[in-house]
Amino acid sequence: MDSIIVTGNGPLSGQIPIAGAKNACLTLMPATLLSEEPLTLTNAPRLSDIKTMTQLLQSLGAEVTSMQDGQVLVMSSHDIHNHTADYDIVRKMRASILVLGPMLARDGHAIVSLPGGCAIGARPVDLHLKGLEALGAEIELKEGYVHARAPKGRLQGGTYEMPFASVGATENVLMAATLAKGTSVLKNVAREPEIVDLADCLIRMGAQIEGAGTSTITVQGVDRLGGATHPVVTDRIELGTYMLAPAICGGEVELLGGRLDLVRAFVEKLDMAGVDVRETDNGLLVKRRVDRIQAVDVVTEPFPGFPTDLQAQMMALLCTAEGTSVLEEKIFENRFMHAPELIRMGAQIDVQGGQATVVGVDRLKGARVMATDLRASVSLILAGLAAEGETIVSRVYHLDRGYEHVVGKLESVGAKIERVQGS
Repeated sequence: MDSIIVTGNGPLSGQIPIAGAKNACLTLMPATLLSEEPLTLTNAPRLSDIKTMTQLLQSLGAEVTSMQDGQVLVMSSHDIHNHTADYDIVRKMRASILVLGPMLARDGHAIVSLPGGCAIGARPVDLHLKGLEALGAEIELKEGYVHARAPKGRLQGGTYEMPFASVGATENVLMAATLAKGTSVLKNVAREPEIVDLADCLIRMGAQIEGAGTSTITVQGVDRLGGATHPVVTDRIELGTYMLAPAICGGEVELLGGRLDLVRAFVEKLDMAGVDVRETDNGLLVKRRVDRIQAVDVVTEPFPGFPTDLQAQMMALLCTAEGTSVLEEKIFENRFMHAPELIRMGAQIDVQGGQATVVGVDRLKGARVMATDLRASVSLILAGLAAEGETIVSRVYHLDRGYEHVVGKLESVGAKIERVQGS
């Protein structure tokens, strides 16, 4: 099993290109199932999760061609001959549930395995199913599979108010509503940039959607959708992750393709901690303006609040801050599993339920640590960049799900980092 070795090496300097958003691309890919015409995605990230979604779509009969070193995906679903998403593929990635709405909307029936468990807590799909039922779907759970059908062969427009703003459920029901007969009103929906990106793509395909990016989305169903070419939005989580590198190590790094509107709440916390962020012609420039980072409190919230997917990385920064920081996790349970590993590096962290108290130390120490999930793995790498000595991060296969070429990108700005193959 591969490991990544990081050695603290002082300030960073240079440029890091930011990829297209994993979470956006994983949502855009199932949209091909809504049309018989080709859908082309540009600025696609090159990640293992994208390969998994490709395998799932191909198992249903879609054609998926990767071009330009994986940054362009050309998909065609003119011949969907299988309407069962098998457990062997779905279990690898929760985003697989997003094929349910499109298949049901287009052909009136679908069978999709329930996703497997998740290391950062339960993320049930009941909101997905209730939303589809609001559009007239009949749903039955049998032997670990969701069996869904539209009794009249086509979903019907309806109104659905989510008990909380689930991103995945918003995406699934939004895609299904585009081909439903009549008008659908989706209330208390997620407002994330990935939702807006999906809506933009669907509109390019001929959908009639209003309100994406607000808490209410209205969809006027159409008879069919066409093909389109759509650029995947910048990955705001990769962007925020690499913004933290010069914040932790010092120096100055420009994030190519970075957009302030994607990370505004995150940038507000960086500013309070003593980090400057300014827009450039090519992206965002990040530089620490203080000798030692200042403690700040963080509460994770749905967009436009502080992203849960940047909580672990922010904790790594605050481990060496001056003062005491409190991080409160309100999105997922069990999302402080990186804390014991940071403690192995000398951090002072006390976790009580959904709250972590971090007392800053002068310097972290390199140690052998283990990644527990995607964001935890990169938080340990960030901590290692500023630690004294060598940090060895094991189980880094998590990284391949969400960060492309992480070693090369950090090496390019002066980090001392390498990936070594395990036996």
